[in-house]
Amino acid sequence: MSWLTNYVKPKLRKVLNPKDTPDNLWHKCKNCGQMIFQKEFAANQHVCAHCDHHDRVGPLQRFDSLFDDAVYSLLDLPKVKIDPLKFKDTKRYTDRLKAARSSTGDDDAIKVAVGKIGGQQTVIAVQNFFFMGGSMGMAVGEGIITGAREALKLNAPFVMFTASGGARMQEGILSLMQMPRTTVAIQMLRDAGLPYVVVLTDPTTGGVSASYAMLGDVQIAEPGAMIAFSGPRVIEQTIREKLPEGFQQSEYLLEHGMVDMVTHRHELPAKLGTILPILMAGKAHKAAAE
Repeated sequence: MSWLTNYVKPKLRKVLNPKDTPDNLWHKCKNCGQMIFQKEFAANQHVCAHCDHHDRVGPLQRFDSLFDDAVYSLLDLPKVKIDPLKFKDTKRYTDRLKAARSSTGDDDAIKVAVGKIGGQQTVIAVQNFFFMGGSMGMAVGEGIITGAREALKLNAPFVMFTASGGARMQEGILSLMQMPRTTVAIQMLRDAGLPYVVVLTDPTTGGVSASYAMLGDVQIAEPGAMIAFSGPRVIEQTIREKLPEGFQQSEYLLEHGMVDMVTHRHELPAKLGTILPILMAGKAHKAAAE
């Protein structure tokens, strides 16, 4: 039996199936269930061609689609202490970090880059949901502060793309401290008269939505993005009422004045290319008046 299993079956399988189909050729839309050719899905910026569902996308893909001619430079972000609390749940925190770094190729859940959008030099920070759910830890806080300081140095606007499940529990109070720290960094931009624009993507929740995600001079959201502090199930259990249809989605927040606009991913470069020069012109006009 071992001879048949180990020798004959593999030979037959090789003859009958000379070429196996790779597992990553197709993408199944999470919204409509349609199968999309992976190359076409990537070329369409991870937006479903059938139902227009905006899937999650990583920082480098964001930068490529936003900056003029996909030309930009990544900023070196400060290193933070790994596992300061020696945290362990079902796994050690250090093991979770290693797994996330191996799967994404990133050091942590944020990247910051400098380039031009519509000719306007801009600093952009993007959270990576694929790295531990985009959770906000010390590294994310340092990334945002570094981006704000670079914007101050270059006299440029700062654009923040949020995508996060909230604070990183493995860093405890050190994670929560990033809420006031990033708020102070944003206030530094305000004091200098520099624009701070936030683009809310799916999902933006928890301590992130309770701090820098909702402090923009202009609040933009992608279609269908979940934007909340706590999940709908928790709210329903607390108030013991059924929530309205589409509650906590970007379109619902637009109707109730929580965001300024909902913009399709394909239109974001043009929209930012219009907004940022206007905000910078306002800064110049104010400086001239003073």
